[in-house]
Amino acid sequence: MNEQAMVLIVDDTATTVAILSACLKDNYHLKTARNGEQCLKQVKLSPQPDLILLDIEMPDMNGYQVSEKLKADPTTSHIPIIFITARLDVEDEEKGFAHGAVDYITKPIHPPIVAARVKTHVTMKKQKDILERIALHDQLTDLYNRHFLLNVAKQKISAALRHQFAISIMMIDIDHFKSINDQHGHPAGDSVLKAVAKVLKKEYRDEDIAARFGGEEFVIILSHCDLGNARIKAENLRIKMENLKPLGIKMTISIGLSQLENEQDSFEELLSRADKALYHAKQQGRNRVEIG
Repeated sequence: MNEQAMVLIVDDTATTVAILSACLKDNYHLKTARNGEQCLKQVKLSPQPDLILLDIEMPDMNGYQVSEKLKADPTTSHIPIIFITARLDVEDEEKGFAHGAVDYITKPIHPPIVAARVKTHVTMKKQKDILERIALHDQLTDLYNRHFLLNVAKQKISAALRHQFAISIMMIDIDHFKSINDQHGHPAGDSVLKAVAKVLKKEYRDEDIAARFGGEEFVIILSHCDLGNARIKAENLRIKMENLKPLGIKMTISIGLSQLENEQDSFEELLSRADKALYHAKQQGRNRVEIG
């Protein structure tokens, strides 16, 4: 919430850009665009803006058209838009809200009003981002939570079947975790979970999904990864965890693997096979990788 927000100003009039920039430069990071095409390019760059001030009357592509494109793209649809215009009709305001605007500022520009409205909508955007992150992430480890994993897994499997690429599941359990809690206390157990999560974050790629599944169990969805490569990854991970020793505590993990085999496979079936492989790994003495 305290991090300075990014505001994108989109207007083909240099004077308006200068006035808006003067209103906001002390409190926000600013980007500018002179037309709709530049705006659509700017929003793809990192970091994305937290708010867009968008002029309606622009050549080639007006503000309504730009807004439609932004709202139609899942990667930009979440960015709030305030329309800037000289139009004063109620119908124009209604049209602006119908095109996805959160607010409407009329010219001539009144700096105090601009500052107040931008602050309100940036604050709301930041609060929404925090709530969404809380809803999707495990609070202790900051990995994705079980709810997010189950929702995204179906999309991952559908994509793998549609585009014919391999996808594997890695199910991980910390060996003798109850003993760690009993011998060293629950705060130490939490530190072990955080340390494991930190390693997982470094190990998985952007296209993978790592989540805390519950308790001391973790699940990783490995996209574009067959069982052979998944086993190599799992063995490397097992060795890293064995050498981790958070707070000086010796710990190991057991891992079960499974791979999407046919169109009838559901995520539940994949997970079940990985879970059975994990159970087998524990039966075989723990600190090992098994395939289901």
